[in-house]
Amino acid sequence: MSHDQVRVTRALLSVSDKAGLVAFARALDARGIALVSTGGTHRELQAAGLPVAEVADLTGYPEMMDGRVKTLHPAVHGGLLAVRDNPEHQAALAAHGIAAIDLLVVNLYPFEATIARDASYDDCVENIDVGGPAMIRAAAKNHADVAVVVDVADYGAIIAELDAQGGSLCGGTRRALAGKAFARTAAYDAAIANWMAGQGEGTAGTSAPAFRAIGGSLAQSLRYGENPHQKAAFYRAPGLVRAGIASARQLQGKELSYNNFNDTDAAYECVAEFDPARIAAVAIIKHANPCGVAEGASLVEAYERALACDPTSAFGGIVALNRTLDAEAAARIVEIFTEVIIAPDASPEAIAIVAGKKNLRLLLAGGLPDPRATGETVKTLSGGFLVQDRDAAVIDDMPLDVVTKRAPTEREYADLRFAYRIAKHVKSNAIVYARDGATVGIGAGQMSRVDSSRIAAWKAAEGAARIGAAESLAEGAVVASDAFFPFADGLLAAAEAGATAVIQPGGSMRDAEVIAAADAAGLAMVFTGHRHFRH
Repeated sequence: MSHDQVRVTRALLSVSDKAGLVAFARALDARGIALVSTGGTHRELQAAGLPVAEVADLTGYPEMMDGRVKTLHPAVHGGLLAVRDNPEHQAALAAHGIAAIDLLVVNLYPFEATIARDASYDDCVENIDVGGPAMIRAAAKNHADVAVVVDVADYGAIIAELDAQGGSLCGGTRRALAGKAFARTAAYDAAIANWMAGQGEGTAGTSAPAFRAIGGSLAQSLRYGENPHQKAAFYRAPGLVRAGIASARQLQGKELSYNNFNDTDAAYECVAEFDPARIAAVAIIKHANPCGVAEGASLVEAYERALACDPTSAFGGIVALNRTLDAEAAARIVEIFTEVIIAPDASPEAIAIVAGKKNLRLLLAGGLPDPRATGETVKTLSGGFLVQDRDAAVIDDMPLDVVTKRAPTEREYADLRFAYRIAKHVKSNAIVYARDGATVGIGAGQMSRVDSSRIAAWKAAEGAARIGAAESLAEGAVVASDAFFPFADGLLAAAEAGATAVIQPGGSMRDAEVIAAADAAGLAMVFTGHRHFRH
């Protein structure tokens, strides 16, 4: 039975993160609350001159086995789990000399931080907390009588309420703290379970474990989701974080929206396909699809060429760069309305230029994600979720099988590889026209591949009209398709637009028909054997 007010007379503190510990414990002591603690927490409080008992004094046993066993004892768990208005529970406390604990303060061994720094297997295992989660769950279950604090950020609010309520904590606060505590242990266990699943050794190792857990810590509450009537938030998931939106520092600009997060992630993953040591690259994204991607000798050149593909769609888009943002590129980017710029870093001069646009978000990710890195993606469904490996296939690692009478020229090969990098990041059905290391037409998200081909060709023709060119920008370009052409019509649409070479996975029942059509049109075509669907 829940009581509205529970007076706090005794607190157990056992924390890995010592931030704010001494000040919080001193505030509790000043309010007449007896302190009990463990290990390093006890040493820190004692060194600060606070009167604090040690858990070993309660249990009658010293910490043992390198600290693995210290709180797993009835003297601790009895004090946390005893129901205050249950006579039998009170009798048990009295019979065994167990004192009730009204406030538990625990944060856990830094398992998530340990796996994030690629520590050894043994080090990761040693940082799996056992006693902490057990105490947290005990206190949270008994929140009718016990308050449990798992977040340093809550210390100030606890002291404020103790003062406001005459040394007590109300039922609503205890329930809220309990919910947070259960969520914390759930996220912690999820991180452990997913890390263990990733070890993949022994007969029990499987790519589809019997149970799956997803957990994370709140990084940012968002104003709304895809639409204003939807609530949303961004969570960081331990073990899943890679360089990009989750690691980025926002230097300036408005708060990121749900759509900003989604689009910026898509943009940065796309531009990461281009090795910055080889060439500068820029990707401009709108609604999670590239509307222009290009390479260049400099970032500003790459940006100009990417923008030329579809400047209309680029308005209000996301700009991702694979190198440190410099002043020249920054000055050009801010000339049109842009929602977000994301780069590994930025020069002081570039930062100052972007600062002139107060609403423009500038994110510095500190590095580029590795397109070859393993990992998983998750998509929620009604009543469940889908988990799959990240698409880590990279065109540079694929043998290109020439299937037509004519092989691509050296220039065509370079553009085919470029176009296929982009097709990997375009929503299916995806068609990408490219020439000289820049996209000139993109068709995305159509139910029919031939429609995507026609849209991409139309975009290329529109681009030519925009600059006053006599012929479509598709003339002499290459075409990439994220999946095979089920019929020759999509390929013929590309040929009619002026394309000279095609890259696609192959594997259709009608491959022979498509190859014959390519030969008849004088196209060079290569198969990759790797499909890049992105739904």
